Order: sequence, then C-alpha cells, then structure tokens
Amino acid sequence: MSTHQLSRRTVLRGIGVTMALPWLESIRVWGDEAQKGGAGSEAPVRFAALFSGNGFHSKEWWAKGAGAQMELGKVLEPLTPLREKLLFVRGLYNEEALKGNIHSSQTGNLLSGAPLASGGDIRSGTSIDQVIAQQQGQSTKVPSLVLGCEKSNPSVHKNYSMLYSSHISWSSPTTPTPLELYPALAFDRLFKDEVQKGDQSVLDAVLADATDIRRQISTSDQRKLDEYLDSVREVEQRIEQAGKKGNLEGWRPTLAAPNIPRPADGIPQDIGEHMRLMCDILVLGFQTDTTRVCTLKLNNDHSSLRFPNLGVDYMIHHLLSHSDTADWLKVNQFFLHHLGYLAGKLDAIQEGSRTALDNSVLLYCSSMMTGGHDATQLPVVVLGRGGGKLETGRILDYQGQPNRKMCSLFLSLMDKTGVHLKQFGDSQERLAEV
Repeated sequence: MSTHQLSRRTVLRGIGVTMALPWLESIRVWGDEAQKGGAGSEAPVRFAALFSGNGFHSKEWWAKGAGAQMELGKVLEPLTPLREKLLFVRGLYNEEALKGNIHSSQTGNLLSGAPLASGGDIRSGTSIDQVIAQQQGQSTKVPSLVLGCEKSNPSVHKNYSMLYSSHISWSSPTTPTPLELYPALAFDRLFKDEVQKGDQSVLDAVLADATDIRRQISTSDQRKLDEYLDSVREVEQRIEQAGKKGNLEGWRPTLAAPNIPRPADGIPQDIGEHMRLMCDILVLGFQTDTTRVCTLKLNNDHSSLRFPNLGVDYMIHHLLSHSDTADWLKVNQFFLHHLGYLAGKLDAIQEGSRTALDNSVLLYCSSMMTGGHDATQLPVVVLGRGGGKLETGRILDYQGQPNRKMCSLFLSLMDKTGVHLKQFGDSQERLAEV
C-alpha cells in the first residue's frame, strides 16, 4: 500500500478525542517529515528516564559477564530476561551533587549535572528529557509526558528545597516540570483533546474511525490494531477501578477511613497498581507515537512510601534505605520489577524487524548508590537499543577513568534520539563506548 494512501500521522478521531495509531506495516511512514520514505520509514527512537529514590542494597547491586550469560545481583534479578538488551553502567557521578551531601542536593541535578541553588531557592538545569522534548517534541501530540507516583514535597531540608527531591524533570533551570500523579489525567492527556472527565469512553469515541481504517490495512495489521484497541480498553477499565482496593501508601492519615467521598478518578491506593498503570500509559504513549519522551518518578528521594503489599509496613522507604536488610532488598526488587514490566511490554510490541524496546532508550537511575548518601558513583542501567544504535548486553565500568561524568552519558544517549549537542551540563565529551 502506498505511503501516500495512509500517512503515519493518520489518527483515529471521535468527539473531543484523538488517538494516534500504533506502528503498522501497512503504514510505513513515521512522520510528516518523511513523506518520501527513507529514514522516516524507521520507527522513531523514544527516550524515557525512570527514577527511584534512596539508592539500593549495597551488596546486591552488581552485574558480571555479558549477553545471555550476564549474571545480575539480587536487586537486578527482575531484569534477567532482558539482560541481552541491557547496559549496566558503573562508576558515573555528578560532581555538583557532592556539594550538599543530602537527598535534595543529589537529586535536583540528577538529569542535568547543573549547580543547585541552596537556601531554599530554586535553580537547577534543564534536564535531558526536556532538552530532547524541546528539539523533537514538535513531531508528536505530547512533547513529553512527566509522571510520578508520589506527590511533591515543597518543604526545605538542611538548606535545600525538597522540590529537588521531588522532581527529576526540569523544563528550565527554575522550572521543575509539573508531575502528573493521576493515571486518568495522564491517560486523558495522551488521548483527549482536552483534559476533562467525560462520560464516553475514549475507545468508544473512535471506533467508527477505527472501522474505516481497518478496511484499508493488511490482515496482520488488523490483528495488531485489534490488540491495540483491546489494550486501550483494558487500561481504561483498570483506571476506572483504581483506588477501590488496598491500603493507603506513603504518609499515614489521622483517620482510619476518609471523612469525605473518595474521587472516582483519584490516585490508586495500591502503590503497585499505581506504578503498573503509569508504566502502561507510558507504553501506550510510545506505542501510538503520541509522545516520544517520558519521565517516570516511581517515588521521591527521601521517600515516605510504605509497602504493606510486600509485608513491609513498619518503616517508610527513606528510613528503610539506611540498612541492608532482607526487607530493603524486597523493596528494591519491587521497583526493579516495574522496570522489567515496562521494558517487557515494550519488547513484546513488534515494529518491523525490531521491537518497541529496541527502538527506545530507557534510563533507570537513583541519586545515590546506597541509603548512606553515597553519590560518588551512581547506579545506572540502560535498557533498549536506541533504534539499533546502542550495543547492549554489556557492562561498562568507568571507575578510575578520567571521564566518568553522567552528562557524558547523556550526550551519548541524546545522539541516539537525534539530538546532537556540543555540551550538556558539565561535559563536552561523550562516552565513546555508548
């Protein structure tokens, strides 16, 4: 079928609703910029940064070997099925993060390497995700999606604003990018023309358009479109049910039960369900090309989350991080399970000869190696092959090397997305091995 008959920018439309199609073999073009074929026939490279606070178990964050024989420490065991599409990066750090030696001062510049203002002032640097969005975001409906599972903390802790602990994405040096905590609103932002609650399902609104498109595509693409529509319906139903089960996470309310009716589209009360929903929404955003840039903050640094779902309800995340207990390891694995869940879903989406994970760069990190505030080297894992530009199944060790700046990694990763800068943060040099 000619690319002029169906443009990649074809969308399903209903009343107040716009849904971009997933990648289909019958629709070979990935953007208005590629109407004549060529490079535009390749799926775009997406970028996502995921974060969990307070570091990891000091003895179980490790990897050795390569490819299918790579061995992973217990923290990283949930990623074992994906080890051939993984980069384990050791020894990188942000020099500016060493100045405050406190959670806020180590998180506020995690994705920028910029100096931070202290004294309660707010000044950091534009983060890697927003630099990519500013240069590439015009190609999609949503330039970037910024998601979180724990609300921001506006207080000041030891001379640094806790907003630094609450945000990894910064639109400008003085503007932390607003977090979307509500799965329903994040979903609406992707698929509705206006973010508002409506009585009509997103899927119902576009079914007529979907039926017309279905007649024009191949049999295999019809199956793919049906699977996609089913996945949208499933997420809608889960959002509708979210919050009706489980125990409250994070801070502990003074009431045993709410004294006002709970909003129907509020934050899920089960933290695991909340994280899975956000992962699902990220996948849908990438799968439909509604966005190519996302950050997902699973919790804050200095986090107050609790984990009754894991049987770990006696201590908040931050305090738990100051020990290497079996419960701390269990919590670590819980976070890595969601990274594996997200990457696995992307890897199950076939886009021509590659998968959506192959066409993505997923950066996972924390602002310290352990709960003891050790930021002299940071825990970093990269999943995905950057559109075939990233060789995975490897361990890269920069301990003792002259260039071990996180911003050098960011320069290399931005190259995979088509953003080429001479300098970012405190680095003018890429990591040659990435």
